[in-house]
Amino acid sequence: MNGAGPTVASVMGDYGTARREFTWDSARRWLDGLPGGGLNIAYEAVDRHVAHGHGAHPALRFLGPDGVDQVLTYADLADRTARFAEVLRSLGVGPGDLVCGLAGRVPDLYVALLGTLKARSVFSPLFSAFGPEPLRQRMQIGEARLLVTTPALYRKKVAGLRETLPLLEHVLLIGAGAEDLVGGERLGPGVVPLAELWPGTTGDPVVEPTDPEEPALVHFTSGTTGTPKGAVHVHEAVVAHHATARYVLDLRDDDIFWCTADPGWVTGTSYGVIAPLTCGVTCVVDELEFDARRWYRLLEEERVTVWYTAPTALRMLMKAGSAPHEGRDLSALRHIASVGEPLNPEVVHWGLAELDRPIRDTWWQTETGAIMVANYAATEIRPGSMGRPVPGIDAAVVARDVEGHVLTGVDGGPVVLDEPDALGELALRRPWPSLMRTYLGAPDRYATAFLGDWYLSGDLVRRDADGWFWFVGRGDDVIKSAGHLIGPFEVESALLEHHAVAEAGVIGVPDPVVGEVVKAFVALKPGVEASEELRRELLGWGRTRLGSAVAPREIAFQQDLPKTRSGKIMRRLLKARELGLPEGDLSTLEVSS
Repeated sequence: MNGAGPTVASVMGDYGTARREFTWDSARRWLDGLPGGGLNIAYEAVDRHVAHGHGAHPALRFLGPDGVDQVLTYADLADRTARFAEVLRSLGVGPGDLVCGLAGRVPDLYVALLGTLKARSVFSPLFSAFGPEPLRQRMQIGEARLLVTTPALYRKKVAGLRETLPLLEHVLLIGAGAEDLVGGERLGPGVVPLAELWPGTTGDPVVEPTDPEEPALVHFTSGTTGTPKGAVHVHEAVVAHHATARYVLDLRDDDIFWCTADPGWVTGTSYGVIAPLTCGVTCVVDELEFDARRWYRLLEEERVTVWYTAPTALRMLMKAGSAPHEGRDLSALRHIASVGEPLNPEVVHWGLAELDRPIRDTWWQTETGAIMVANYAATEIRPGSMGRPVPGIDAAVVARDVEGHVLTGVDGGPVVLDEPDALGELALRRPWPSLMRTYLGAPDRYATAFLGDWYLSGDLVRRDADGWFWFVGRGDDVIKSAGHLIGPFEVESALLEHHAVAEAGVIGVPDPVVGEVVKAFVALKPGVEASEELRRELLGWGRTRLGSAVAPREIAFQQDLPKTRSGKIMRRLLKARELGLPEGDLSTLEVSS
């Protein structure tokens, strides 16, 4: 399946040839490395382009409500990120220390990310729609020493947490309202507008030698039980970022690239900042949220050539109909790819019918650090398929038992299913450069993600006779909503803090736009009566504690939540009953007397 639009030879060329000839060692040579030895993500994304004479090329174009708000060239970015690294050093924040970023798409957040990596500190993006509790958990687990955020977000979500975060010494304020606080109001201990610290910096461009295995990024992902998991990625990950940007996103130096992902998530970091900048492209950054007419206007006026977005956003464009893009000239648009959740076949057909372009799905996870399976510019599209493995990645379908455990073979690794269309779990053979190196402070949880030399994704798939992979569903209880992973445990924990709640079980239920929405089943404490007023109170409680992106959209009162004999609420059974699906094995179900 192919579409119209600009026709040029793909960067990767023939897929079969690329798979035979590609090696990660060869991809490493596509980058420069530090002049003094080592490998640093920020240098590869910014400074090496200046060294090659491309400093005047626009790197980031930030679009505000009324058009272009600010343009940073690669030279501008090199200078500002060097100055931010100096700011960190002046505050005693050094190699290995965690810096968190909590803001929308504002220029100084991007400067902070790259400047942190130049200082050999570790950067962790936080989603600005999170409520106080998810933010506290993540900063506490990471032992964050410095936070970069806006005055509004600090006042609303962080100020009340400071007593619970004794290691958080510094808060640098950026974005709207930050400049107004220079030399004036203080919002708490260690809270300083970043602009107040710029005058003391020189912009020294030297990046210290960085070992490729030094930690660079911590991305938090939700699990079904326990606290969020902090996946640690190292500077070597940039090798995979760059290679997949070339091979999967088909990026070349003169492209205008737009990734719509929020910078608080792994996609917004890996493919909204790092990967495209390593290719020397111009990245368009829209500071506002989704609006169909605005998005089509942006694609036209900015002459976007490569667009990386989410199926949720594409479904919202489908829902908006043809009117918003009628008369728009999208002739510059060469390549569209999607990320974050399965791409429905209907969206692929819509793209061809309405945009005259194919939309190519990609699959990867926070833990993999970069795209692992994809549809490529050089290959056909099979609507609904995840695609085929990236060159350098070995993927397999492995067998699971009825309890969902991966079966172990005689070699200590998983049992690989070779027959076409067999259902099993997607597994990837390690190593590759962007694979997480550990879960922060949780080596035991990290170990459970592997069996022998294979990383176990937790996603159920099948592979057809020609090698295309097809997503079937999650193998655990993690909820995927608008491309974001939501752990039911943290939602349940927040609900249990309410005085009326005795027990809570949380599942995802299908939604035509965002994929799944969070639904909570709540058992009330003795003497508490269910009511519509209490339902609304609990919905508000969830939004206040967790933020709108994570909180339940629906609450059902149910006193007899199904449990195992050990007392664990059976989310699987809640979901089966909610959706009218087979209930499966009930041998572990607690039997009421």
